[in-house]
Amino acid sequence: MRAAWYERTGPAREVLVVGEMPDPEPGPGEVRVKLATSGANPSDWKARTGSRPMIAPRIIPHSDGAGVIDEVGDGVPAARLGERVWVWNGQWKRQFGTCATMIAVPEAQAVKLPDDVSFEAGACFGIPLLTAYRALTTDGSVVGKRVLVTGGAGSVGHYAIQLARLLVAVQILTTISSDEKAQHAKAAGADATINYRSENVVERIKDLTGGHGVDRMVDLDISSYGTLIPEIMAKDGLVAAYGSNNRQVGFEFSPMIVSGVGVRFFIVYELADDLRRAAEAHVTRLLEAGCLQHAIGATYPLDQIVEAHEAVEEGRHMGNVVVTM
Repeated sequence: MRAAWYERTGPAREVLVVGEMPDPEPGPGEVRVKLATSGANPSDWKARTGSRPMIAPRIIPHSDGAGVIDEVGDGVPAARLGERVWVWNGQWKRQFGTCATMIAVPEAQAVKLPDDVSFEAGACFGIPLLTAYRALTTDGSVVGKRVLVTGGAGSVGHYAIQLARLLVAVQILTTISSDEKAQHAKAAGADATINYRSENVVERIKDLTGGHGVDRMVDLDISSYGTLIPEIMAKDGLVAAYGSNNRQVGFEFSPMIVSGVGVRFFIVYELADDLRRAAEAHVTRLLEAGCLQHAIGATYPLDQIVEAHEAVEEGRHMGNVVVTM
């Protein structure tokens, strides 16, 4: 098979290599997927630059992808042969991820992809879509709630806005940094956008919510928004925090305890099995019904993996970056 890999961490142009590797063979309970696409997420370039230790001398990056099952291991029904699937956690605690023409994974990690959903879209589900879903469904529903999505033009934020609408939130606000991103977020279903570079976020949220604040915040950077929590959250609201630009996060105790606000930290890679199965079932129904927009910012062929990683790292594109095989 053809694959991209690195044998040491560092800049994309210095460490990423494309070449031939042996085809993987599925073990018991596994399937082999002939991949059509691979999703390049921020966590992938961060891992490549050393955010987590390498678990093996050679790493094929990327956790998300989509393709067709072309071989099954012992214990897997032969009926799965030829099934269109999307893959999650391809490289989480594993040596070889989805940035290759093939991958062997436990069969649960290959989820059926509806026939009318593209492989490019399927490469965006494992991290962006499931992160958005978990952020909106953890610790109670958002039915009738006011929701703030930080970074609404990003890959997670774009899905979170749509899901908040489908999950019957009463008001959806989002932070953005440009007029173009504001249009993108509004097209996904945001009621209002807040340009955090030119507007006072606290004052705008108070104005837009009539002083109520937001009941749920889907937050990509708790280190930036953490200090604003007591001012922008409604009493007893919930912050679902899935990312931080800093390793240390601090909160001021007195305002936090008076507000009664909770902060739920989570990482989509570590979802409990029952929660993941429920999320997969729900998003599959939404996909089959054609309820979701998929923002593919750019596609790159495998031979341009360096450019793909640099594009994600530099934030060149609005939407998901997908590598095609």
